[in-house]
Amino acid sequence: MIYDFLVIGGGIVGLSTALQLLLQRPGATVAVFEKENALAVHQTGHNSGVIHTGIYYEPGSLKARLCRAGEKATKEFCRSHDIPFREIGKLVVATTGLEVRRLSDLEVRATANGIATEPLDGVRLRQLEPHVTGLAGLLVPATGIVDFREVALAMAESVRSAGGEIHTRTAITGISEGSNVVTAWAGGQAFHARRLVACAGLQADRVMRMGGLEPDFRIVPFRGEYFELPPDGADLVHHLIYPVPDPDLPFLGVHLSPTIDGRITVGPNAVLGLAREGYRKTTFSWRDVGDYARFPGMWKFARANLRTGIGEALNSVVKRGYLAQCRKYCPSLRLQDLQPHEAGIRAQAIMRTGIPVHDFLIRVSTRQLHVANAPSPAATSAIPIGKTIAQRVLA
Repeated sequence: MIYDFLVIGGGIVGLSTALQLLLQRPGATVAVFEKENALAVHQTGHNSGVIHTGIYYEPGSLKARLCRAGEKATKEFCRSHDIPFREIGKLVVATTGLEVRRLSDLEVRATANGIATEPLDGVRLRQLEPHVTGLAGLLVPATGIVDFREVALAMAESVRSAGGEIHTRTAITGISEGSNVVTAWAGGQAFHARRLVACAGLQADRVMRMGGLEPDFRIVPFRGEYFELPPDGADLVHHLIYPVPDPDLPFLGVHLSPTIDGRITVGPNAVLGLAREGYRKTTFSWRDVGDYARFPGMWKFARANLRTGIGEALNSVVKRGYLAQCRKYCPSLRLQDLQPHEAGIRAQAIMRTGIPVHDFLIRVSTRQLHVANAPSPAATSAIPIGKTIAQRVLA
C-alpha cells in the first residue's frame, strides 16, 4: 500500500497536521507514527497549559500570526469537543524601572498584534491580585488555560474518525526518499507514501538526518522545572502571573499558573538538559549531551548566555534562589510552598551561529517536510500550524 501521507510524531503538532490533511483532502490515506506507548507524552503533556495570545512576538512574524489564530482556534476546538477551558487572563508584572520600560514596549507590541490589553498601575494591580506586588502591570484578558493533552487526544479521535491511522509504540528507524515515493521503516516493516511530514519535537534533527537531510541546527534540551503550591495555596492568585521577559532570551521566566484542574504551578525555569527525554533531574544521556557538546553553535550560545545559564543552574540546585524569582512579584510565597511537580523539556533549535531559533523552522525536500523548531506557543498554535503545513504539502 502507498499512503498519501505519513506523519511522524504523535504530539499536538503532528496530530493537528494529520487532521488538517484529512480535512483539506477528504478520503486521503494518512498514518501517524508515535514511538511512545501513548500520544502527547512529551512537550504536549509537559507544559503549563496556557492558551497564549501572542503579546510577546514580533508583529507580522509567523509566530505572532499563528499564535493569534491559534488562540481563537483552540478555544473553538474546545467548545466543539466539550473540552473545559477558562479565560482567566494574564498579568505581566514589572518590579523594576527597566521592566516598566520593557512593559511599555510590550504594550506597543500587543497593540501592533491586535491584542487587547489594559495597563495597570501598582494600586490597581494590588486590587486585582492582593498577593502580587509591582510597580506596574499589563492585563491580557483573553489568555486562557486548558489541558493540551486532552486537546491532542480529541484531535487523535478526529483523525481516526476521518479514516486516518495512528500507530503508537512504532519508532521510525529509517527513511528513504525516492523519485515517486518516500519510505519509512518501523519494526522491520516498510511504509510507503507520496509525502512525509515529521513533527518530531525533541528528535527533530535526528529524524531529519534519518531522511537524508543534514540539519543546520541542533536540538538542545532545556529542562523547565516546576513546583506546585499546596492545596491551601490554590487561591493565592486568580490570573496567570508572569514577570516581564528579557527580550534577548527565548524563555518567559518563572510564572504562577492556575491550571484547569484547580492547582497552581510555579515555573518553569530554563536549565540545560542532560537528556532529551529525561524528566528526572538526575537523568543523563551520553548521546544527547554528546550531540550538543560537539556542535559549535552550542558553545557560541553558551558563551553569549553564560551568566544567565549559571544563574538558572544555581536556582535549580538551590530552591531559595528559585523562590527569590517568584518573590519579586509575590512576596508572600514561602519555601515550604514549593512542592514537587513534574518537569518539562523544551526542544530548542540552535543554529551554527549560536543563535537560538525564536520562530518556527521548516526544512523540506521533494517528498519530505520537517518541522525543525516548534517553540512556545506551539501548543496554542497547533491548529493553524497544522493548516499551514497541510496547505504547503498539498500545494
